[in-house]
Amino acid sequence: LDDSVVQHFGSRTKRAVLYAPPAHRHAERQLCQRILAQHGYTVTVLESTRLMEDLRHEGPYHSGISPWDLLICLSSRRNDGTGCIQTEDLHHLELFQKVNRLPEIQHFLCREEGLCQITKAFSDLQLPAVLPECSSQPGLSRASSTSNVSQGRESTDKTDTAHLRHWWKQSRSTQMNQVSASPDHKDTLKAQDLSVIIKAYVLVTSLTPLRAFIHSTTTVWHPPKKKHFSIKLKRFFEIFFKSSSPQQAFNSVKEAISKLLLITEVFSESAASGPNSFNQCSQCFQMLTFDIGFSTSVYPVVLKVHENFHFQDEDESSTQDQTFKEFLFEDTFKFLLSNESSTSSFSEALQKVYRSTVSKEGTYYREDERCLSLEEINSVITFIKELKSLGQFELLFPSASPKIQTFLRDLYHMVDPTKQLGSVLTLHWLLSSLLEQFQFMTKETHTNLPARNSSQESLNPKQNVPSDFGKNREALHSSSMSKERQCSYDKDTLSHIRQIFTSPQLDLTPHFNPKIKEYHAEVPFDMVTVRIGAEPSNCRCQVHLDEKKGPSVANYPLGLGLNKVIVLVTDDSQPSSQVVSSYKITIYREDRPSLPVFDDYMMCGFLQDCGSRVRPEESCGLQPLSHEYLSAISETMFKTCEAGDTKGQWIVPCLSCSDNRTCDWREITWQPHGCRHSVLAKPELQRCVEGRKILFIGDSTNRGMMYYLIERVNKTLQEWQKTHDIKRYQNINEGKTFISYSYYPQFWMKANQRPTFEKALEQLLQRSRPLENTDQTVLIAGGVQWLNSNHLQIIQRVLDRENLSNILVIIKSIGMGFHLPVDGIRSLSQAEVQNLWNENLIILDTAKNFGYEVVDTFVITMGRYKEFLQGKCGCHFHEVVKSNPSEESPHITMTLSRRYILGRYFGSQSKPSQLQDYAKNSQSPYHVRGPINQVYSEILLSRLCARKRELV
Repeated sequence: LDDSVVQHFGSRTKRAVLYAPPAHRHAERQLCQRILAQHGYTVTVLESTRLMEDLRHEGPYHSGISPWDLLICLSSRRNDGTGCIQTEDLHHLELFQKVNRLPEIQHFLCREEGLCQITKAFSDLQLPAVLPECSSQPGLSRASSTSNVSQGRESTDKTDTAHLRHWWKQSRSTQMNQVSASPDHKDTLKAQDLSVIIKAYVLVTSLTPLRAFIHSTTTVWHPPKKKHFSIKLKRFFEIFFKSSSPQQAFNSVKEAISKLLLITEVFSESAASGPNSFNQCSQCFQMLTFDIGFSTSVYPVVLKVHENFHFQDEDESSTQDQTFKEFLFEDTFKFLLSNESSTSSFSEALQKVYRSTVSKEGTYYREDERCLSLEEINSVITFIKELKSLGQFELLFPSASPKIQTFLRDLYHMVDPTKQLGSVLTLHWLLSSLLEQFQFMTKETHTNLPARNSSQESLNPKQNVPSDFGKNREALHSSSMSKERQCSYDKDTLSHIRQIFTSPQLDLTPHFNPKIKEYHAEVPFDMVTVRIGAEPSNCRCQVHLDEKKGPSVANYPLGLGLNKVIVLVTDDSQPSSQVVSSYKITIYREDRPSLPVFDDYMMCGFLQDCGSRVRPEESCGLQPLSHEYLSAISETMFKTCEAGDTKGQWIVPCLSCSDNRTCDWREITWQPHGCRHSVLAKPELQRCVEGRKILFIGDSTNRGMMYYLIERVNKTLQEWQKTHDIKRYQNINEGKTFISYSYYPQFWMKANQRPTFEKALEQLLQRSRPLENTDQTVLIAGGVQWLNSNHLQIIQRVLDRENLSNILVIIKSIGMGFHLPVDGIRSLSQAEVQNLWNENLIILDTAKNFGYEVVDTFVITMGRYKEFLQGKCGCHFHEVVKSNPSEESPHITMTLSRRYILGRYFGSQSKPSQLQDYAKNSQSPYHVRGPINQVYSEILLSRLCARKRELV
């Protein structure tokens, strides 16, 4: 084909025709002209309907503008009855000519009447479309033929822009009427509410067989407001969803769109032999916009389908809107007009498909043996070309999703029981097979097929078909690892694992191959644990997780950020087993979902999460804060808190306190009631600790506070280690401050061999001498959950004995942790977690009775227990990382229209920059990271320097 095109047309200039109907968008015309010129097209703009008639009736080689390669029909602001090209004319196009019109899609999906008809005709399929207007529309028989394909646009652009708000108001009214008689009307209304609407931009390059792609960027609307912003689709799902995987939510959107497009394909095919049949156009394409709504689940509803890429009206659009529009059109034409060669890839992939099926007796798809037509061959070659030119697009269909494959078969069986359309299914099978082979050949994927975390080494050929892709999805739940294992004695498989099991299912990248040793996956914020297991390929081998004698299956906690799991393969055929290979799985857990808020935010507060109610008798989750409460806080901003356990709560700005996905969690603040904790600038902190000796005793959470103090004082953290012994630091504050640390308890030792707390404290004091019996000596003790009131009595007894009863003692109370079902460590029940509240109160009261300062870390961590970092205990809210000033965390950039009532940190508008300065020091090799650790560490510093400030 490529050679024939060159021979027939030579090197002639490519021509594009832009038909600009009355009331077209001038900016869109200019944009298309510019982009097409960049791709080497000579562009002709037609505004006359007479010239369009010439184009229709004289053919591509006889009109005044022939020959042409590409016809773009620009959208109109109003329905003026002027069509671009008649459907019957599409039948006469040459193979190389492209037109941005698929009349079948326009007829069935882009008209409310058509969409209502197909949703009613297939009501038993529970199509994901919600259209309140459908109640007055007649149904459509599945056997009926199509007719009256509408031309032009149905409504003005302003009407389209207002459609979401109109739908919102009408659906809310409908919901209220429907639930008024229901005893559970509150729950019903909440379940039906839409929290957000997105615009998914879809490009259909073929209807039969369906080939469709979705752009990587979306526009997000918060109904019923007109506010909107653009964001990456995957980033949106990572941010917005709580209780399920972002990939699952993304897959649900793709499934919803694919189902509607497949039904359109089936309708057009079933009507192809009727009097009003559509004429297929092999090079026609359609740009679509799907308005999709979400409530609290991952399952979307389609509200409207626009026949072009739909944007804010020009007179209401911002510079960001116009920039996004340009990017979208540039990506689209780059994808459509790619010069990527595909012939060799097509040939290689087709040979692999033939070899994989030649020994089979047949599949559901291969019910006929015939030669492909020229149009079909061109379609298949174009598909391979598209796979190599995806850019910012992602494959929507063909899909190897088991749900979509089943839906496709059931749909054709329902509409075509006599199997007259078997040739279409053959093409679907061929494209799916080519897709699988193409991905295997390139060893990379541009699509999000379901995770297939098992190898082909021990699978029979029938397991290669798409319908079996999901067999391992619930492998752990069905205890498949306990069944008789499949393995091989081939020495080439000695270092391989056969499959990886995960629950919940992880979408591993790349797709599992026993020869690939490193994988990564991303999981949402609310996935805090994962169960991982593996099976060896060779019968002589075993697998162990993390260490040579580790288990083959284990529960892992997933801290925010990166988590690593090592799978070791050992050869057990020898008296002493040997590690023959290792696999690494890196799992990235996303931060708490967060959206930038607009000027209509509200302030919400919480102390405990509803997922773990420490205080069952008290409210949980976000609660709206009254104006009186906020005013009272503002009035007490200059009053300093007198203790480190002053009651308080977390405060965060949200669009709605009933949906924590609408909050800007970057702006969360710990707000004590009626006061504020002092945040010391560096010079003030340095003066506070000058000449003092500060002794820490406790576990890794205590150690994290120590390193935070060192970095705050020095503005750098020059050395760091996970010390589990006594460590002394004499280079603090230019040598003016001494810090020492003792790790306790030493849990890795046998109970009867561990040093007692009293012994550990005595050793720390001895190694830190000489010590003054004044507040120039500071002892900071505490940890996660080992501390109790008995330890405080031991502290008092030792200090009295060592003549140090006048030193400053600060007690860090217990914190959240050990609440996850993780293998190898103790796990607290919910009742035990609730009991921590009382234990914490006892510690605080006992400490204050002894005259000690306190820092209540339990009340700060219990409401944000999911935001732990690495470590099996789920108790670390800090981590020490290597500094990399050039590396910035991804974030959403948006300028807020006005400042929040409360500042970013402890209600102070001026303090954030001071706190962040030390973190940006390029001379610091390490940095203590963790916003929750920062909060209670700053409270520690305020108590450390409270008496010094009083003297001043």
